[in-house]
Amino acid sequence: MSISESIGQAKKELSSDEQVLVSAFKLERVYKKYKKIIWGVLIALLVFFIGNAVINAMNEATLQKANEAFLVLQVNPEDAQALQILKDSNPTLFELFSFAQAVKKNDANALVPLSQSKNEVIADSSKYVQKVLANESADSVLYKEMAVLQSAYLAIKAGDTKQARTQLESIDERSSVGLFASLLKHSIIKVK
Repeated sequence: MSISESIGQAKKELSSDEQVLVSAFKLERVYKKYKKIIWGVLIALLVFFIGNAVINAMNEATLQKANEAFLVLQVNPEDAQALQILKDSNPTLFELFSFAQAVKKNDANALVPLSQSKNEVIADSSKYVQKVLANESADSVLYKEMAVLQSAYLAIKAGDTKQARTQLESIDERSSVGLFASLLKHSIIKVK
């Protein structure tokens, strides 16, 4: 390698080192100019992630507490402390448990507050079961065909076979209650 090549290579190395130093000075100037903003963003991100982790941990603890109370209630449905814990930590699960217990005991009075629930499924189911327990016609979004079947059955009991037939014909034969609707239609024919 000749001296001129060595000098050329040294110049290249110095120029690349010079570029690194220039970049470092530019970065330092940007840091000094925006130091407060950079630190603010970093602190905000740190607070966000720590806060998110704390909230998730609290939610997980509440869920765990509700699950433990629910397991206790599976063994002993009358445990007042477990009922209160479930009501406080997971109101929706509490309403569902209360609905299941009311249906199990055929307790129409326990279904009254559940029929006012914010949860549409529990409210609709409670209203439907409450009417069925009282042997009345019911309107239901979830149990629409069952409500029509119940109404037709009540019409048959009352002797209004024309109304019963009209209601039973509104039920699709392929539905889950289609077989029962067919049986009731045949019972109307035999009654005549």
